[in-house]
Amino acid sequence: MGKFDDNERIILNVGGTRHETYRTTLKTLPGTRLALLASESDIESVLDQLQQVPGFIEYNARNNEYFFDRHPGVFAYVLNYYRTGKLHCPADVCGPLFEEELSFWGIDETDVEPCCWMTYRQHRDAEEALDVFEMNVDNDEDDEIGKRLGIEDVVSADGSLSRWKKWQPVIWNLFEDPYSSRAARFVAFASLFFILVSITTFCLETHEAFNTIINKTDIVRNDSMLDLGPQYEIETDPALTYVEGVCVFWFTIEFLVRVIFSPDKLEFVKSVLNIIDFVAILPFYLEVGLSGMSSKAAKDVLGFLRVVRFVRILRIFKLTRHFIGLRVLGHTLRASTNEFLLLIIFLALGVLIFATMIYYAERIGANPNDPTASDHTMFKNIPIGFWWAVVTMTTLGYGDMYPQTWSGMLVGALCALAGVLTIAMPVPVIVNNFGMYYSLAMAKQKLPKRRKKHIPQAVQTGSPTYCKTDLGPTCNSTQADLCLPKGNRVLERHRSDNCKEVVFTGFTQAESSVLS
Repeated sequence: MGKFDDNERIILNVGGTRHETYRTTLKTLPGTRLALLASESDIESVLDQLQQVPGFIEYNARNNEYFFDRHPGVFAYVLNYYRTGKLHCPADVCGPLFEEELSFWGIDETDVEPCCWMTYRQHRDAEEALDVFEMNVDNDEDDEIGKRLGIEDVVSADGSLSRWKKWQPVIWNLFEDPYSSRAARFVAFASLFFILVSITTFCLETHEAFNTIINKTDIVRNDSMLDLGPQYEIETDPALTYVEGVCVFWFTIEFLVRVIFSPDKLEFVKSVLNIIDFVAILPFYLEVGLSGMSSKAAKDVLGFLRVVRFVRILRIFKLTRHFIGLRVLGHTLRASTNEFLLLIIFLALGVLIFATMIYYAERIGANPNDPTASDHTMFKNIPIGFWWAVVTMTTLGYGDMYPQTWSGMLVGALCALAGVLTIAMPVPVIVNNFGMYYSLAMAKQKLPKRRKKHIPQAVQTGSPTYCKTDLGPTCNSTQADLCLPKGNRVLERHRSDNCKEVVFTGFTQAESSVLS
């Protein structure tokens, strides 16, 4: 059996591309797959060691090379890491593929150079962003719907789903997923129509053309005199009330159906949009129920309900179910929380600094006989200067407060410039987040119908990844027990789908004699 020299060159055939390097080069990263290959002194020891390590390897004695059925382009970067000690990420390779190759060769992903770390992390950021958007489910695959609702195992005696479990996902998708069917699109358009009508009615109720002032003066009899207590009420046009009643009736039916057919009641109750639906519906019924009562408590409650009518405007958030852009905006705001906090901190620091500066700058040249400087400046204290600093830093400039001295004008100019720079710094990050989420949402929406995961067909007998016909019976890759022809090496290989194939690499007598 031939011995290996440390300075001997070793040939690695990866995916049909031959790479040649020194054995000492592969030993620079102990614990990796190639370091294990180069650490042994002869081929027999190499095969004995690699037999214990998952991963397919074949030694070709004729060409004196090791064959790995892996990505050849990525391996060039891996081999260069052994040579230079610096691991760079290829720009033309998808992140998950590079991550899988690093895992196969036994290299830690934290060894990636800082210059390539952001490029390497892009695929994970994209996957996390894609996870927030709902995957369009193929409506023809009833088993997928059942799995999503957790009812795939609920069957009747004859092996079919019960009537309730059969219709539950259908009705749920009808009101929840506008893209699931034509009927769901119709329901979505109807819901959108009632939302817009309800918001329009809410706005028109505040216009004087739809309001009538009614004098409801009560005559109060005291012990010695009659008191006239003037009372006026604003009564809305009954037509708007009827329209609002129709809209609330639709929202009530929609809400009840979604509650009944929801696959997860707890998640439904915790949803912010569902809470908004309930809060927007409830005041209407309370107002209708209390309108016929004349007690003082009922009138106080009615007055409060009229004040909280503004919650009806929250129905505008229901549009997020129908417009992908609004969902993207919501995800962008959540993803940009750190940037918003940074912006608030910058503004708070600027407001505090410039409010203090303008307060003292405006007192330069003030009349000594006016200690409060009330006749000399509008900035009578620092808290009032907070308002001026906020308005100036945001470049709004109401003009209700302005400096009147040259020193105050200088502070005002610096405040405006600082505001422009402060706001401009975090905004590009927020815009980039919105662009990323929007592009991913559009790509997600245009994906073809989801197909079942591809399962490769069994490789034909004679393939290098399966048992050869002349070495014994063909082994099925799904079998746990192995056929072990005498004199052959058993090696294992892990694929990306976690399916383990058992590979038999046989050596002829001629090859064995060459090795020895």
